[in-house]
Amino acid sequence: MNFLAHIYLSFGDDDITIGNFIADSIRGNKFKHLPDSIQKGILLHREIDTYTDAHHIPKKSSKRLHANYGHYSMVIVDIFYDHFLAKNWKRYSDIPLEVFVDRFYDLLEINYVLLPEGIKRMMPYMIADNWLVNYAKMKGIGRVLNGMNRRTQNKSKMNFAILDLEKNYTLFEEEFTAFFEELIIFSKQKYISLCEK
Repeated sequence: MNFLAHIYLSFGDDDITIGNFIADSIRGNKFKHLPDSIQKGILLHREIDTYTDAHHIPKKSSKRLHANYGHYSMVIVDIFYDHFLAKNWKRYSDIPLEVFVDRFYDLLEINYVLLPEGIKRMMPYMIADNWLVNYAKMKGIGRVLNGMNRRTQNKSKMNFAILDLEKNYTLFEEEFTAFFEELIIFSKQKYISLCEK
């Protein structure tokens, strides 16, 4: 899953949210210096990723893209799924997306000193362009895919994946909806068990 899903699947717990958000920027066990509750967020993120990668529904979504994008297919699916979460946000939260995202940006500012360097560099762009809210729009997803393609020196061709999304929009949305219901249950159970430790 991508940024918005990981933040959402932190269940309003601030430290878990920070850990869940920064986890991709941390290799191996290089997080032992962080507060225990943030470490739990990193572990939750990894559990979510492992579950997602092994699940038959995201695999199905990814297979549809594989011929054109190879090993980048799952990354694209993560971005597509964040689009559907943002677009259908009212189904999953009583807090408006704009309010939820503003609170998250405030949380980043408060915890700035704990953030990895890569996140600190990315943050101004993320906030200025309001990535998380703009995920709800096709234009926003197009921008994300263009940025990802640039990061691969145009090797991934991910910028073209917006055409695949348009072509199979209903199918991808149905797969997201079915999968996300299961992911919420899984993540909540993992969150509870991590917090009990």
